[in-house]
Amino acid sequence: MFESFYPGMAWADHQAQPSIWPHAQHSRWVQAGGIQWHVQHMGQGPCMLLLHGTGSGSFSWRGLLPELAPHFTVVAPDLPGHAFTSRGPQGALSLPGMAEGLRALMLQLKLTPQVIVGHSAGAAIAAHMALHFDSAARSTLIGLNPAWLPLPGVASWLFGPAAKLVALNPLSAWATAKLAAKPGAVAEWLLRTGSVLDAQGVDLYTRVLSNSGHVHGVLSMMAAWRLKPLAARLHEIRNPVFMHIGAQDLTVPPALAVQACQRLPQARQQLQPGLGHLAHEQDPIGTAQQILKWCTP
Repeated sequence: MFESFYPGMAWADHQAQPSIWPHAQHSRWVQAGGIQWHVQHMGQGPCMLLLHGTGSGSFSWRGLLPELAPHFTVVAPDLPGHAFTSRGPQGALSLPGMAEGLRALMLQLKLTPQVIVGHSAGAAIAAHMALHFDSAARSTLIGLNPAWLPLPGVASWLFGPAAKLVALNPLSAWATAKLAAKPGAVAEWLLRTGSVLDAQGVDLYTRVLSNSGHVHGVLSMMAAWRLKPLAARLHEIRNPVFMHIGAQDLTVPPALAVQACQRLPQARQQLQPGLGHLAHEQDPIGTAQQILKWCTP
C-alpha cells in the first residue's frame, strides 16, 4: 500500500565517491520469501548469520565482517523494510514474519547457520528461529544487547498501538526523515542509546534515517513487534547461548540480561564497561574477538 509513498533506498544513490557503502563489493541481491534481500556475503567456513537491530542495517557489522570472515562464511542481510531490502508481503515485518523470511533466504542461499549473532531485535529473531526451525535448533545463539524480554516503561507501549498509529500515517515517516536530515540530529539520537560512534557510523545512520522508505519500514516493524510470546517460551531454548552487554546501554537495560539468564541457565554473559547499545559498533574488534572465542574450538 505504501510502496508508492515510501520506495526503498536506491543502491545507486549511495555508491558515488567519496562515500562508498561499507563492503559494497560483497553485496548481492537475493529473491526469497517474496522479499528482495540486500545481503553482504563473505568469508569461508561454517555459516554465521548476522542480524542487525531495529532502525539499522547490515552496515552495523562493517567493523566485524573483516574479523569474522577468515573463520566463517558470514551472511549479513538488511532486514525487511530496512536499508536496501524490500518490505515484502503482508506480515513480513512482524517477529514471526521476519524469521520466516530469513528461513527462506537461508534456504535460497543453501546455507545452514551454525552461529546466529543478533543485535537487539535481531537477537529476538534469532531466538524465534531457534524455537521454531529445525535448521536453527542447534545453532549457537549470541545476543549483543539482546531484546529478548519486553522493554520496561515508555518503550513498552511505543512498540504497539502508538507505533501502529504512526506507521499508518502517511506523513509520519516523511516528517521523521526530514528531522533526521538536519545537521547533528542523528548524532544526538545515537547518544541517547548510550553509544558514541565515529563519523562514518553517524553518516551511515544519517543516510538510512533520513530516507522515508527506511523509516517507514522501521515504524511498521515497531507496530508489528510482539515480544511477550517469545519471552514466555525463552526457557525452552536449548541452544548454547552467549550475551555481550554494553554496560551503558540506555535502550535495552542491562538488567534485562540478568533476567534472561534466569530463564536461560546455560547462558553466559560478558559485560562491556563504558559502552552502550551499539557496543559492537563502538568496539568491533573486541566484540569480534569475543564472538570467535565463544564459537571457535
